[in-house]
Amino acid sequence: DEVFKVEDFSQPGVFEHISFSVRKGEILGVAGLMGAGRTEIMRAIFGVDKHNGGTVTVNGSILNCKKPEDAIKAGIAFITENRKSEGLILDFSIGSNITLPNLGDICPSHVLDKGKLNSFADELSKKLGVKTQSIHEPASSLSGGNQQKVVIAKWVGKKPSIIIMDEPTSALTSKEIDDLFTIIKKLKAEGRSIIYISHKLEELQYIID
Repeated sequence: DEVFKVEDFSQPGVFEHISFSVRKGEILGVAGLMGAGRTEIMRAIFGVDKHNGGTVTVNGSILNCKKPEDAIKAGIAFITENRKSEGLILDFSIGSNITLPNLGDICPSHVLDKGKLNSFADELSKKLGVKTQSIHEPASSLSGGNQQKVVIAKWVGKKPSIIIMDEPTSALTSKEIDDLFTIIKKLKAEGRSIIYISHKLEELQYIID
């Protein structure tokens, strides 16, 4: 089933007449050099930046996205290119980073339950294979690959149907990249749709194979 569709999406001078669609459990590769407009398109779809033409349809409904919260409510997650400045709060603990966008779901009464929060973060940390002594360690203590796993974990907690990944292997070792690809393939098997952005054609060919 087609779960995500972009039609005639435009921001003159930045990108124009962009159209594509993604089906359930599909990985769509978006290739291009740095500065080609790939990131700008995704930021506009997610409501970070403005656009002035075109439509985005999620699960059959037109998305009127004016801010990231609108995209998140529609089931879209955005793993940005710069995880340290945009994906994580490095001084916060691993657990806090994972639970931060999920507080309202875990504690709907607005009373923070530390037991529930710790259990939620610990479960996702283990599911994504974050290598750490404790979820109470600061996110800054992790390697780049494990930081990326924390970023993915916090979004997986929102149960998104569409995950946008912008240059997700940036500054990762070959082993960390293999671990990331394993995670992506598991997400695909769960029925998540993934938009994978990279300037590395060999990487795109591997992940969408």
